[in-house]
Amino acid sequence: MKNKAAAMVVSLLLTVSAVFGSVSADISQPPLRVPPLENVHCASYCVYDKTANEVILGVDPDKKVYPASQTKIMTCQLGLDYLNIDDYLTVSQNAMNSITSDSSIMGVSVGETVQISELLYGLMLPSGNDAANVIAEGVVDAMFEKYPAGGGNKGPDGVDASYLTEQLGKTEDEIKSNYKLRAFACLMNLRARNIGCTGTNFVNASGLHDDNHYTTSHDLALMMAKACENRDFKILISTESHIFKATNRHTNDAWKYVKNSDYLLFDPWLAAQTGEGIDSHLIAIIGGKTGTTSMAGKGLTLSTVNENGHELMISICGIPADYYYYTTMYAASVTAYGHLECWNRNPETVLPGTTGDYRYVNAPDAQQPKYDSLIFPGDELVNYIEEEPEATPTPVATPTPTPVPVGEQVKTHPLVLFAKEQPVVAVVCCIILLAIIIINIILFVRIRQLKANARRRKVRKPNGLI
Repeated sequence: MKNKAAAMVVSLLLTVSAVFGSVSADISQPPLRVPPLENVHCASYCVYDKTANEVILGVDPDKKVYPASQTKIMTCQLGLDYLNIDDYLTVSQNAMNSITSDSSIMGVSVGETVQISELLYGLMLPSGNDAANVIAEGVVDAMFEKYPAGGGNKGPDGVDASYLTEQLGKTEDEIKSNYKLRAFACLMNLRARNIGCTGTNFVNASGLHDDNHYTTSHDLALMMAKACENRDFKILISTESHIFKATNRHTNDAWKYVKNSDYLLFDPWLAAQTGEGIDSHLIAIIGGKTGTTSMAGKGLTLSTVNENGHELMISICGIPADYYYYTTMYAASVTAYGHLECWNRNPETVLPGTTGDYRYVNAPDAQQPKYDSLIFPGDELVNYIEEEPEATPTPVATPTPTPVPVGEQVKTHPLVLFAKEQPVVAVVCCIILLAIIIINIILFVRIRQLKANARRRKVRKPNGLI
């Protein structure tokens, strides 16, 4: 009898296991909600619609803030505009003199010769202060070489090298010997004024803290907007990781592997909905640049694209140390609400897809996805998908497939649907049901035992007893 009861219990357990096997738990990333804007702790943020040329959302967008490494947005765009990315620069002692023990670095050393494209990755991904200084010196050298004073040629910012000598009150030789980094800061400030920045003053190329090195979230958005007019800049900020090639000092390829510090680039879906679950109509996060110092707090400036084709630049600055952990969610919140505002002003679908469709990968050109992640509004949509030529069909004898009844569908039992939609409730119900069944089995077995014992007692009574 006990063996039969045990067999029944095992059978029931196997049945329940089979049910749960068909209703397995979902191990994928659960959806998350961004915090409402009033819960975003920061000194300032700005959502700038580049397409409409207006600020559409912000809190103190013109407040003075320290940019930290967001400074490198400007350093990078000047490097791209004045230098050839295929050329090489040699790291000088002067470039390394201002590197502090707590500086973020690419990892180059004095005397190392590095391709400019590699320095730009070292600038934007690991946020290397060493790379920033090397690029800055290279730009100043290029200024004197390509646009000499009185030579008639003007640089990308409309001036020649005489601008630097006048601003610093130094000769060309003096600047080349001791003042290249200060000269580069002059070019940074000139570019800032040229693109409409009104609250910015730079004193170095890296963002190393200085009380006289400041900007605003609005100005950072303008810098990002200008920089993103260069496709190479968009490739840099869109890259999730990079592997450095060999140099004269690092003699093996892959001497360092670096990752982008803009975590929203990895999970753009976080900004696809507002805190209330409303579709934000964000279509792509192109990329961004972070910045952190104890004085500046934490910040992030992003380039993004709306479903209506508008380019939105989002800058958030001055997140306090107690909230560093929430930087990505804060940036996602400002991005989501900014894009919803942009969509409400112009609700017209221009770009298809979701945030997962437009992703750039760290790979050679031949291995890049066909869906173009670096969106330039105004491009024809057909350019985003490379259409393959239609091949001429070759007649091939193929067996006739077995006809399938039209409209026939495999129906799912209502209990299975309920279990999939409410897994916790289903588990509790099954446990209760299983407990009831086991208790009934135990009671049934016990009753049978009691009846059997009663019959045996009757059989053992002495003869003659009534």
